[in-house]
Amino acid sequence: MMSEVPVFHSKYSYNHHDSKAQHLDIHEILVKKSRLGTFLFYFMVAVFLGTNVYFVTMKEVDISRSIWSILVCFVLAMFLHYNPVKKERVVIMPAFGVQLETHYWSGRIIRRFVPISKILSSMLNECVTPVTCYWSLALLLRDEGELMLVFQKLQPPLKMLVPVWKALRAAINGQETSIT
Repeated sequence: MMSEVPVFHSKYSYNHHDSKAQHLDIHEILVKKSRLGTFLFYFMVAVFLGTNVYFVTMKEVDISRSIWSILVCFVLAMFLHYNPVKKERVVIMPAFGVQLETHYWSGRIIRRFVPISKILSSMLNECVTPVTCYWSLALLLRDEGELMLVFQKLQPPLKMLVPVWKALRAAINGQETSIT
């Protein structure tokens, strides 16, 4: 059952599923795939390959140099274009704990479970780098005194992190997990 209107962003979308019958509160952030970006990526690769083939057939460029430039271009393009994460999900089970899931486009899923008794608090952190500034959501773990990032691979905006943070705080404090 969908309990909230999904929140959309240019790069991510947020969905909240609240199942009262199963006592689950599921928050997921999905990575959007841009069709225009994908088309432009493949178009530029085709133009680059066509240019290299033209120069090789016209004998203006050495073949070994052309092959190396094609390989370097493909590796660089794949590095810039490829994002293996499909979505990250937080499953809050107030009686048991929090399950953090990372879903990859390849089908692989990595799950991490944190018992509710080990969670001291959840916090929103502002992360500042020389290039950018973004928000992260972390769990402060009891006994270990360390932070565990909730969304480890993605950097969703603050408006998507706040409902998850509120639900985590409610579950940790033993309250209802409804979000206003």
